[in-house]
Amino acid sequence: MRRRHLFTLAAAGAVAAGCSPDDPAPGRSAAAPAQAPTPAAGPLRFPDGFAWGASTSAYQIEGAAAEDGRGPSVWDTFSHQPGRTHGGDTGDVAADHYHRLYEDLDLMKDLGLKSYRFSISWSRVLPQGRGALNAKGLDFYHRLADGLLARGITPVATLFHWDTPQALQDRGGWEQRDCAQWFADYAQQMFYSLGDKVTTWLTLNEPKTVVSLGYVTGTHAPGIKDRKIANVAGHHLLLAHGLAVRAFRASGRKGGIGAALNLSPVYAADGSAGAAKQAATLDVEENRRWLDPVLLGKYPDGWLAGQPAPVRAAVRDGDAAVLGERTDLLAVQYYNPVFVDAKGGRVKQHPTTQATWLEVYPDGLYDLLTRIKRDYGDIPLTITENGMPTTNDVQDDDRIAFLRDHFAAAHRAVQAGVRLQGFHVWSLLDNFEWAEGYSQRWGLIRVDPATRDRRRKASAEWYRAVIARNGLDGGGSAQPSQPGRTSPAS
Repeated sequence: MRRRHLFTLAAAGAVAAGCSPDDPAPGRSAAAPAQAPTPAAGPLRFPDGFAWGASTSAYQIEGAAAEDGRGPSVWDTFSHQPGRTHGGDTGDVAADHYHRLYEDLDLMKDLGLKSYRFSISWSRVLPQGRGALNAKGLDFYHRLADGLLARGITPVATLFHWDTPQALQDRGGWEQRDCAQWFADYAQQMFYSLGDKVTTWLTLNEPKTVVSLGYVTGTHAPGIKDRKIANVAGHHLLLAHGLAVRAFRASGRKGGIGAALNLSPVYAADGSAGAAKQAATLDVEENRRWLDPVLLGKYPDGWLAGQPAPVRAAVRDGDAAVLGERTDLLAVQYYNPVFVDAKGGRVKQHPTTQATWLEVYPDGLYDLLTRIKRDYGDIPLTITENGMPTTNDVQDDDRIAFLRDHFAAAHRAVQAGVRLQGFHVWSLLDNFEWAEGYSQRWGLIRVDPATRDRRRKASAEWYRAVIARNGLDGGGSAQPSQPGRTSPAS
């Protein structure tokens, strides 16, 4: 099953049923592409201090699933159930990052990374999701943060990347309002424990994916299929975000905090009024249903009224103020657009990748970034995921072309006045790709499926050159590079 449903199941239901909130406010629809500046013919240089980085997540790379006191997460449970993942794959070993930490840190230094976005395994530091910290689990993240800082790399920590502790799932998980406070308590412990080393925090990773695949289709953990409670979980996730932001402010720690949202610009597939209406409706589900609460402190007009009774009941007086707690940045995750016809069906208009949901459209990134600035103000943005899988092994020229074109689109957005501060490629390493197991390889670094040995791909060598010159040469052109060997000597 797909890692991310671009055309989310919840959105598909809303579009097919023709039920939409009130028409979006002027300027709020992403149904028409923005006018991009003419690409420069010469080198494309990014602002000084631009944070070129790479991203990973705990369950996808760490392994050591039952070591040093770590408790199980919902993904441990889910991946061990027959038929849940490709080939029965699990994250028990993953990329073995837990045991190869310093090797991976040296790879990051060799690439020249300025920033590294990782996630903390909630059940590694709190095996029961609550209570006393697991010292050995926390020590791993101290060593990670120390190792990054020693190599001149800024740590960016995500608190929740889909791996809810199983102990909390057994108590109802995100369906329960209490889970938002459990998360805030965990976040507070991380701020106090790691906040002298980590100054950029992300609360949630892609809550839209958790809702659509974890609670509607059941193809991701926790494997629930119930549309009536899916957005109950979604509301509690957003509540958790707001409570964590409050905890960060109360901690007195320096730095910034925000959420990481996967967003998809929505376009009418043709010039019909029907397609335009469907695009505006779908844009609410794909984007505004997440952006508005986080950045404006409210759901889109009419959205809540169209939700099932359990969702309406879950939203209480005072929640809006929590959802809209002031954040310092927005982390944007862009993979692909949605083109929709007058009947609400998705129409693919561009090539796709090995992940057939990933329709390659770099201009969508420009449209998305400029739309956020236009509709939500001049908030600092950082891209925390963008990349593609490929069947090519180490000579991954298709990934180079993909990244080159998306870097160029990001540069056009910077030219247009977007305050873009960084770009993190997904992913640093080949990893456990959720329900797809190890069948898709997203990494700049090849991880041997048997030995877990590392080898830099051509895209890694190319990216190292991009970072060194802080941009692209020749208006975004790039020549494929030769892949490298394993990690450098310390």
